[in-house]
Amino acid sequence: MEGSAEHAPPVRRILAIVLAVLVIGGVAAAVVAGRGTQGGSTATTTVRGVIGSEKAEFFEDPEVVEALADRGLTVKVETAGSWSMRDLPLKDYDFAFPSSSAPAEELSHWTKVRGGPVRPFYSPLVVVAHKTAAEVLDANGLATLSGSEHTTGTLHMAAYLRAARRDTTWQQLEGTRGHQELTGTLFVTSTDPLSSNSGALYLAAASFVANGGKVVADGPAVDRAQGLLRKLVQVQGAQQPSSDGPFRDFVSGVGNPLVMVYEQQVAALLLAGDDPGDLTVLYPDTTVSSDHTVVPVTEAGRRLGEALRTDAKLRALAVRHGFRPQGAPGEFTEATARYTGYLNQDLTGIRQAPVPTAEVLHELADRARS
Repeated sequence: MEGSAEHAPPVRRILAIVLAVLVIGGVAAAVVAGRGTQGGSTATTTVRGVIGSEKAEFFEDPEVVEALADRGLTVKVETAGSWSMRDLPLKDYDFAFPSSSAPAEELSHWTKVRGGPVRPFYSPLVVVAHKTAAEVLDANGLATLSGSEHTTGTLHMAAYLRAARRDTTWQQLEGTRGHQELTGTLFVTSTDPLSSNSGALYLAAASFVANGGKVVADGPAVDRAQGLLRKLVQVQGAQQPSSDGPFRDFVSGVGNPLVMVYEQQVAALLLAGDDPGDLTVLYPDTTVSSDHTVVPVTEAGRRLGEALRTDAKLRALAVRHGFRPQGAPGEFTEATARYTGYLNQDLTGIRQAPVPTAEVLHELADRARS
């Protein structure tokens, strides 16, 4: 008994230490658990996809990343031309996000989930021009400028296509004397129609106008359009594979004075507060809107598409990056109210041309590049 009484204090000390460790460990576990559940679960699903380059800055935006995380999604993306996506092994991705419905149509066979593609936002094609070039087009009946600042207007597609058929040069137009930058053949820079959506949609709009206001739908119509489309493309020489490069070149003052881009790229520039320089935005009187389309390969891909379409915060962020949300025109109009000198918010006077099937559009691109 004397021996157990002698060892009692060390035993009590050991028990006290063990108890303290357990209590501290319990508090630490509670703090970690509290951090993990505060404001909802932080667990997210990683979603991998391939997107058009014009959406890269949207997905890189920290606020977009945060808004997607709030929906339980961590999105990892790679960029590719919309038409190039058909050459990728989409089984390795959760979604593809081309810039319009035509390439999405080709990719739809990868979809193994219910519901089909999701179209969260869109953007019409426009031509950006340096102001001097736009004023020359206006003076020669190829465009009509609006307002005193000449920062927006309409490109008359039929007149422009007639000029293209004749291989018209800038020097043949009135008002170019003294402007060394306006020399050579008159043309609009576009992207490679075999790999890039904007380049293919340019051909869709041009072929619609050249075909008397009818969508090109068969071999004979393709044959009739071939010569003109070849002129529009081959005068450019090498073409870039996505719309991001030509727009950045234009803003930097490099390259051709007329470039076909998405309105989204212009709106994003303005909404970011960047200096537009001598930019004039010409809306073709017959154009095509690019329906940015999520093709879900997995259920996770569908979750992303639905989040982009329905989440108010994500829609607002899409507008900030220049896109027009589907079914919510007022959101774009309100956000761009300060920039009506550049943007045709309601697309007044602009005709939307239907897009040929993916098969016909491919044939048009092949003929134009051959």
